[in-house]
Amino acid sequence: MDLRKLKTLIDLVSESGISELEVSEGEDKVKIVNARHSGSVANAPAAMPMNTMVIPAPIQPEAPTASVVATPQASAAPEGFVQKSPMVGTFYRSPNPEAPAFVNVGDTVTVGQTLCIIEAMKLLNEIESEKAGVIKQILCENGQGVEFDQPLFVIA
Repeated sequence: MDLRKLKTLIDLVSESGISELEVSEGEDKVKIVNARHSGSVANAPAAMPMNTMVIPAPIQPEAPTASVVATPQASAAPEGFVQKSPMVGTFYRSPNPEAPAFVNVGDTVTVGQTLCIIEAMKLLNEIESEKAGVIKQILCENGQGVEFDQPLFVIA
């Protein structure tokens, strides 16, 4: 079997995440075992017929995980109740661009008072306060996309 084909097969096994690949070409047989998924090459059968090779695929390093960069607000645990987004959408602090914001830092809010609007699928959803208290932090910018369960406000 051609060495270029072998190299291509080894790369294929190591990149695809499959545990092993066996290829026959005429009388030649090649079995490529991915050591990451099968433990080690020692798992290969001890007695193999002629014209058979076991080639361990190189172990590729795991993809680097995204490092979390601590921001001043994320590093300090917020004091008080954290109002979270009940849906995915776009965060708006006011009912329209010319209107004042529903709440600002330092405002006192009651249970059920509208804090913001989240637009989801062309529907405007008023987000109401779950706790009474004072707005300590507003954690989103106007017009910012928000995810489900993302912190929006800190109420103390």
